[in-house]
Amino acid sequence: MRLSALKVKQTAMITKVNRLVDDSEQPDLVAIRLESLGFVPGTQVQVITKGVFGGDPILIQIGFTRFALRKTEAEKIEIQVEGAPT
Repeated sequence: MRLSALKVKQTAMITKVNRLVDDSEQPDLVAIRLESLGFVPGTQVQVITKGVFGGDPILIQIGFTRFALRKTEAEKIEIQVEGAPT
């Protein structure tokens, strides 16, 4: 599941950040930046709220830090919903 699909007030664990652009060998600079900000596998994330029009941007919380991500950025992050089977 992608972070962009997580519902408001739902918590999940990051499993992977897709670092390549369209399955090519080109590194995705946005994904690399997200990792440097703390979006790494094993980290717990929660969606605080979503934008009114189309759910963009998405307000995400990691620990005590909040980030506003576009849907396209949130789609780069794969998650596992807590309590859901793997």
